[in-house]
Amino acid sequence: MQGRDSRTLEWLKAIAAGDQSALRHLYQAYAGRIHSFAIGSLRNADEASEVVVDTMYQIWRHAGRFRGDSKASTWILGIARNVMLTKLRSRGPVHEDLPEDMPEDLPGPEEPTQRRQVLEAVKACMDELPVEQRECLHLVYFEELSLSEVAEIQGCPENTVKTRLFHARRKIKPCLAEFLRREE
Repeated sequence: MQGRDSRTLEWLKAIAAGDQSALRHLYQAYAGRIHSFAIGSLRNADEASEVVVDTMYQIWRHAGRFRGDSKASTWILGIARNVMLTKLRSRGPVHEDLPEDMPEDLPGPEEPTQRRQVLEAVKACMDELPVEQRECLHLVYFEELSLSEVAEIQGCPENTVKTRLFHARRKIKPCLAEFLRREE
């Protein structure tokens, strides 16, 4: 992870200087992550793709603003979150019960059926969580970000992230237990 972030930092510096090839590299490295992060709340692949493009545009325009106070990847996902929230607000009131699609890189048909079923069960259980809790789970378990990085992205104190994770785990546990009972 450290190597990826140092490469990202180099790309951001080059982008700030107007290097389009650095933007292409950054896009290749982050487009999938941003897309899977955005689709979790938007539930629309086209809108998630728009978030990727809008995020890259914001990075192109403002790469020089990155101060290094956080990891570069955290800064990028923070921009993506702001773009995503703007898109959600443009739809009207944000509904807490919006379900989440799982990341694009989930196992395909060639993977064992049982693993796919477990991942589908996790997705279904996550669908029942409020947006902020789903987002926390996604960032911690799928993006492998630290609590402080999640707090920075979500614009809240680290203790709020801990509380959201606590409640999300508590809410998801009975749902997963029911799935496991059915599989026995």
